[in-house]
Amino acid sequence: MKNYLGFGFGFLQSLLCFLVSFSCLLLTCLGDNIGVNVQLNDDVLGLIVFKSDLHDPSSYLASWSEDDMNPCSWQFIQCNPVNGRVSEVSLNGLGLSGKIGRGLEKLTHLKVLSLSHNNLTGTISPQLALSTSLERLNLSHNSFSGPIPTSLVNMSSMRFLDLSENSFSGTVPDNFFENCASLHYLSLARNMFEGPIPSSISRCFSLNSLNLSDNRFAGNVDFNGIWSLGRLRSLDLSNNALSGYLPNGISAIHNLKEMLLENNHFSGPLPSDIGLCLHLNRLDFGYNQFTEALPESLSRLNSLTYLRASNNLFSSEFPQWIANMTSLEYLELSNNQFFGSIPFSIGKLRSLSYLSLSNNKLVGSIPMSLVSCTKLSVIRLRGNGFTGSIPEGLFGLGLEEIDLSHNELTGPIPAASSRIFETLSRLDLSENHLKGNIPAEMGLVSKLKYLNLSWNDLQSPMPPELGLLQNLEVLDLRNSALHGSIPDEICDSGSLAILQLDGNFLTGSIPQEIGNCTSLYLLSLCHNNLTGTVPKSLSKLNKLKILKLEFNGLTGELPQELGMLQNLLAVNISYNRLTGRLPAGSIFPNLDKSSLEGNLGLCSRLLEGPCKMNVPKPLVLDPNAYKNQMGPHRQRNETSMPSSIHRHRFLSVSAIVAISAAFVIILGVIAISLLNISVRRRLAFVDNALESMCSSSSRSGCLPTGKLILFDSNSSAEWISNPESLLNKASEIGEGVFGTVYKVSLGSQDRVVAVKKLVNSNMIQHPEDFDREVRILGKARHQNLIALKGYYWTPQTQLLVTEYAPNGSLQSKLHDRLPSSPPLSWANRFKILLGTAKGLAHLHHSFRPPIIHYDIKPSNILLDENFNPKICDFGLARLLIKLDRHVMSNRFQSALGYVAPELACQSLRVNEKCDIYGFGVMILELVTGRRPVEYGEDNVLILNDHVRVLLEQGNVLDCVDPSMGEYPEDEILPVLKLAMVCTSQIPSSRPTMSEVVQILQVIKTPVPLRMEMF
Repeated sequence: MKNYLGFGFGFLQSLLCFLVSFSCLLLTCLGDNIGVNVQLNDDVLGLIVFKSDLHDPSSYLASWSEDDMNPCSWQFIQCNPVNGRVSEVSLNGLGLSGKIGRGLEKLTHLKVLSLSHNNLTGTISPQLALSTSLERLNLSHNSFSGPIPTSLVNMSSMRFLDLSENSFSGTVPDNFFENCASLHYLSLARNMFEGPIPSSISRCFSLNSLNLSDNRFAGNVDFNGIWSLGRLRSLDLSNNALSGYLPNGISAIHNLKEMLLENNHFSGPLPSDIGLCLHLNRLDFGYNQFTEALPESLSRLNSLTYLRASNNLFSSEFPQWIANMTSLEYLELSNNQFFGSIPFSIGKLRSLSYLSLSNNKLVGSIPMSLVSCTKLSVIRLRGNGFTGSIPEGLFGLGLEEIDLSHNELTGPIPAASSRIFETLSRLDLSENHLKGNIPAEMGLVSKLKYLNLSWNDLQSPMPPELGLLQNLEVLDLRNSALHGSIPDEICDSGSLAILQLDGNFLTGSIPQEIGNCTSLYLLSLCHNNLTGTVPKSLSKLNKLKILKLEFNGLTGELPQELGMLQNLLAVNISYNRLTGRLPAGSIFPNLDKSSLEGNLGLCSRLLEGPCKMNVPKPLVLDPNAYKNQMGPHRQRNETSMPSSIHRHRFLSVSAIVAISAAFVIILGVIAISLLNISVRRRLAFVDNALESMCSSSSRSGCLPTGKLILFDSNSSAEWISNPESLLNKASEIGEGVFGTVYKVSLGSQDRVVAVKKLVNSNMIQHPEDFDREVRILGKARHQNLIALKGYYWTPQTQLLVTEYAPNGSLQSKLHDRLPSSPPLSWANRFKILLGTAKGLAHLHHSFRPPIIHYDIKPSNILLDENFNPKICDFGLARLLIKLDRHVMSNRFQSALGYVAPELACQSLRVNEKCDIYGFGVMILELVTGRRPVEYGEDNVLILNDHVRVLLEQGNVLDCVDPSMGEYPEDEILPVLKLAMVCTSQIPSSRPTMSEVVQILQVIKTPVPLRMEMF
């Protein structure tokens, strides 16, 4: 019995243990399943919270529902098939706006997060803790701002990081790259990062691509650390303010394929071992301060296709070995100091398509062997000392652009071949010694847009075939000894915008067909032997801005119809034989004496001597004539009348004539007034009809009105129904000639912008035209230009939305500074000068036609938080229907001392040189701390003249602003000399803005180089 009891008890014990073990196993399995459900719900929760911070105008995220158990079926979501967790979120280019919230922290297994090409804004919280397993993060092409997210520092698994094309700012922490061992791709391009590049970048030893371009990084670069990145294939540091030398050791980067360093302040020689990076195919050193010669080791780079070293200080004989680089397709060495001749062996570069050696000191003839470069499409040899004739075979290639100007070339213009007829778009042979006829076959070059043969000795008539050039926009034949008459066919194409025939021996009259040049905005026929009258057909040129007819033999009266040309800015008709009245409208009533003198028959209060009116002779009453027709008896009777009766009768007839004339004039005034009223009513009816069509027809092409248009967004901010309501007196931060500026927050404090409310008078009144012009200005992007972000348009109100500069204007820091605010240091002043020069150079040289500012002065130079300058109000005159006299006169009054002398004296002639004059005055203002014109009790101080006198006396340092403390004399002196050159009374003596930038950069180089320059 005991045995049975013992056996039973043992059996029950074993059974109980089995049941307990089974229960534990079951609970474990159930627990795992419950945990999976909880985790999947976390992914759903995280994504729904993330979505709640977004605006999705196209409902791309409609499939994201909080009722789902897991998000793996949602659009743009991918899950790991093993554990069912979200591993990838890709929302590229969906037009999303909003911000990144902390919902993404729930995605603990996330490996890829890609949100590029949206309009996400705001700062990224430093507390945002994304998954530590994240391998790929792409936030590029958005509008994120603020500092770089420090939470990314701990992402040791990151392989791909792209934050480019945003508005991130501030410095990159030195420890940011502490855990970057896995990083293969890094791009911070096109942001506003500043300060030095962290030295910890050298720890990213797996890096293949490094792009820090288009920021504000400054200071010396630790290239020894970068050279240690042996796996690097692409290095882009372009468009920053970096400096320092490039040491040897670059050969350690065996796999390097491209190195882009353009537009910085690097100096010294290039590394001599650069030719040992045998895989290099793209090198760009342009716009720096590199010196000495190009390393000969470059000749070993058999894979190199792109080499740019322009705008540096290279000084050596032109490298003969460059002909060995047979893979070259693009060679740009312009704006250096290379000397000697181009080797004949350059013809070996059979792959070459672009060749630019402009503005060096090269001599000799242009090698005939260039004809062997059959792929050549652009050749620029401008500004050298080349002699001899132009190789004939050169015009047999399929070239798109030829620029051989400013040399010493002789001989004829080669005849063009059938191949170049189809390709050539730009030909500039100006300022040489070419002779002979202009080839008639030039009229067959169907794509030609720019033709400049000026300042030669052609001694040729103008071929009528030039009228066949349907795409020709610029024809410049000045001072080329042309003779004969202006061909009637010259305007057959209708696309000509600039026609300059000055300084020739042209005879005959201005053809009536000139009215067919409806695209002309510059017509210059001065200094010829033209005769006859000015044709009425000129009044058809509604786009005409500049008309130069001086020093000819033109006769007769100017057609009154020219007064309808409302876009005219400058007219010169001096030294002709013109007579009679000036046109009553347009710019003619305001022409100055220099534009009219030399015409003794013109009627103007500015001219001395009598004028000749081409009007019918007035009625002359001769009292004796009536008497002579009477018989003796009637004469005797009238003789016996009192003399007072005779006087009374004569005065009565005169009074009748005067009253009749007055009555006719009154009737004319009434008729014109009625006509004006009728025209206004018709125009108002048309405007109302167009506005009604825009608002009522959904199929019309009209742009939306009364809506805020933002360029950096795929969708407009419709939630701001009335941006005008954001503008109030409290938010006003400035006022200028073109309007009032307000500080406005769009939606949140994270997005602060400046809004300029334009003066409504004379602004473009059609939304399509306004949109087109504003978008052109919006494309003028540069780190030293205030970015135009959008606009708001109604017929009554036009607003421009621009970037906000927190440090205000240079005017406020220089002249309106509070006693508690520190003065500007010389380092900041120099930074402002250089940045402003770069911004202006971008406007002048990156656009055709160039964008001219019109009004350079401290109030139009804004400063960001680091005192980097940003030019504002550029190109606003494009938004005017015409340059209103009231606006321009206000501009002259507000810019006293900044206006170039040619503007004040010659009918508002505007070109890039006017901006350079204003920049020169601004230099003086920054150095001296004084205003350009100061009024004392007994005298007026003109700053320009004051500094010039002190400079001549050797006491120029006496005028330096004492408030800025210590300053380097060896920088102040050349800067002041540059100001004197910029403010020259002769416009042609002033440098270009690109030259100003280069000079300012040279001023920062060692003293021997600087003294050599000045």
